[in-house]
Amino acid sequence: MPAANLDSSSVLGRVTLVTGKEEFLNERTVQTVRDVVRAHDGEAEFSETGASDLTLASLGEMSAPSLFSATRCVVVRGLENLPEESVAGLLEYAAAPVEDVAVVLVHGGGAKGSGTLTKLRKLRGVTETMSEELKASEFPGFVAAEVRRHGATIDNDAARALVEAVGQDLRSLSAAAHQLTNDFFGERLTADKIARYFGGRAEAKSFAVADHAFSGHREQALEELRWAMDNGTPAVLVTSAFAGSARGLARYKGAMRGLREADLAREVGVPPWKLRTLRSQAQGWSESGLSRAIRAVAQADADIKGAASDASYALERLVLTIAGLRDER
Repeated sequence: MPAANLDSSSVLGRVTLVTGKEEFLNERTVQTVRDVVRAHDGEAEFSETGASDLTLASLGEMSAPSLFSATRCVVVRGLENLPEESVAGLLEYAAAPVEDVAVVLVHGGGAKGSGTLTKLRKLRGVTETMSEELKASEFPGFVAAEVRRHGATIDNDAARALVEAVGQDLRSLSAAAHQLTNDFFGERLTADKIARYFGGRAEAKSFAVADHAFSGHREQALEELRWAMDNGTPAVLVTSAFAGSARGLARYKGAMRGLREADLAREVGVPPWKLRTLRSQAQGWSESGLSRAIRAVAQADADIKGAASDASYALERLVLTIAGLRDER
């Protein structure tokens, strides 16, 4: 059951099993259960323990009604570390959960403890919420869902732009979506708004320089480079972005044609939406030109790491070299 659909009837007197490797999503489910319990009973008691310390006696103590409240919420983390001698006791409890008590069992993914998971899943009193690791193509959808959570909307290009600017850390993406909906309250989020808001992020600016250069846009690449350097972007981030672009183009040109979009993206090692950029760039690159570009990036990287005295000059020369090589057909 998705965390968003949890209510008091689905968590109290039951066990919520939280599984998967996406720690951020797991924590969101735990917080949702707590919020549901708190909304049901403002005086509910909350406790937490690690599964490695869990015994039938300690579970009984945490789930028993207290002098102050009959409603309790117990979170047990690291279920994969549950001692073998405690498995039978936990299964016994999960088969007949205590009324007005919400027990949350968090398993961090992996094979360890999978036997216990299999047994828990067979019990009627257990509800599982599973968080799968997101594929590269799924991050824009996550962004769109986060924006909707805050009552706003975002177009597809803007969601992709936000992922490119912030990266694939779910916690950071969630925070960015929250901030944007506050700062552009009541407005639809567009790629232009994302570009203005996150234009100062060093990593994003570095990739913007590389994208313009490999697309043959000299002036735009130089403008982005000067802005980035003036605002303290480390030179090594720029050469790293160029190296990533060169590798992506090389893989794209060497990939088998006729593959489905998702399969091609997987073979190249980029999210599907990035293929549009690579497809456009690749039209202006020959195999020999790309080989020379890779050597130019390696030379610039060596220069900014000590082989040359002026990193800014080395990067400007790299931009002009890459843009010039693309024009050679």
